[in-house]
Amino acid sequence: MGKGTVHDPEAVAGGPDTGASSAEDAATGLGSELVRFSRLISASRQRAKFEQGAGERVLLARLVRDGAQRATDLAAATLLDLSTVSRQVRSMVERGLIERHPDPEDGRGTLLHPTEDGIAAFEAYRRQRDAELTQLLQPWSPEDRYQLIRLMARLNDDLAQHQITRHDPGNHSGSVAQQGASKHD
Repeated sequence: MGKGTVHDPEAVAGGPDTGASSAEDAATGLGSELVRFSRLISASRQRAKFEQGAGERVLLARLVRDGAQRATDLAAATLLDLSTVSRQVRSMVERGLIERHPDPEDGRGTLLHPTEDGIAAFEAYRRQRDAELTQLLQPWSPEDRYQLIRLMARLNDDLAQHQITRHDPGNHSGSVAQQGASKHD
């Protein structure tokens, strides 16, 4: 592991006793770990594509957590192509996981709502994910688990804020940042 990584305290600037590193060294270590994390997540997503219901998990999470919305807004919020979202929506409507209702603000449009079965499917996905993470984190100390959550939340908050200000300094509701803004997926 390189400078700034937590797994190699001897390499961290400031030594193993302080657990400190310069912002520059931390950026280098974090950058390397984020690339590694992204690759692991990408590999996991590739495997998940072959699992039944993999594509609907993100869409159901948005609808359950954020409430009814149009397919175009759902696509923007999840950073997915509208044609992909449309296919998934059609499948989920046919299977009774979501319903279409007229948009009360614009009768020409429709809002997507999760059904009771859709909410149950989302909760089942969440329980499965949580069970896998529980197994992964079991050997960690309670303090390490707490710090992981605290620091990941802080990093996500800072990344979301950075995306908002970077993409549109005058607008505080950028859809790219909103994708990462949720704490309850």
